[in-house]
Amino acid sequence: MEVKGKIVLVTGASRGIGAATAKLLAQKGAILALVARSEQDLGAIVQEIHASGGKAHAFPADLSDAGATAAMAVKVQNELGHPQIIINNAGAGRWLFTEETPIGEEDQMIALPYLAAFRVTRLFLPAMLEKHDGMILNVNSPVAVMAWSGATGYAASRWALRGFTQALRADLAGTGVRVSQVILGETESNYFEANPGSRKRLPAISKLLPVLQPDAAAKHILRAIQGNRKEYTAPFLLLLTRWMLALFPGIVKAVVRAGDIPHPASKAH
Repeated sequence: MEVKGKIVLVTGASRGIGAATAKLLAQKGAILALVARSEQDLGAIVQEIHASGGKAHAFPADLSDAGATAAMAVKVQNELGHPQIIINNAGAGRWLFTEETPIGEEDQMIALPYLAAFRVTRLFLPAMLEKHDGMILNVNSPVAVMAWSGATGYAASRWALRGFTQALRADLAGTGVRVSQVILGETESNYFEANPGSRKRLPAISKLLPVLQPDAAAKHILRAIQGNRKEYTAPFLLLLTRWMLALFPGIVKAVVRAGDIPHPASKAH
């Protein structure tokens, strides 16, 4: 699917993968509807795109809030029209064991990315179905296919997003609306600085994989769109790991578990 002239909605667009993807798509001639919580950060990205000759519009919204999400959709439709491509990239959540997770924080984890992706898709999907055209692309994490210890709520939300992607694809078969899932390995961002200790909870296998820069991640997302890819995984060594997981699940899971951080209670045994 080509992006030139298309209205593309990108969530989590104020920084990292979302911001890099917005800039790249603008260079390719897309008309961007950018969504994130921070109006100031979002405005800076829009200004940068405009300075480069691109077209982008900011729609600040807290996608963990259903009402704010619905209001955002109305503004996008009134000001730009219906997006032909949706990139559900917004995500959040700390890496914590179940009992470490403060009561209520699990709601925040499931809200982003899963509920946000569901609601955004639900609000814009009827227009896509009417035109029998469009693409919904969900950006996901490797933890959605191979969970590791110490990130329970985060992993559950990512598995929910993966399930939503697969179920939505089944729903939309034959409608002309395409559904894609892009799974990206560790990408350079401020996540680990904002969540101290999380890097120590990366599985040992991650040490074998190169860290993606946001610009590289954006190029992978563009390739998935242009190639109408149902599934796209990067970098290549992560894709190879997924193949190995399908062929030799026991071996791959054992390798991942070998690098797991032990549960604090296990020290007593």
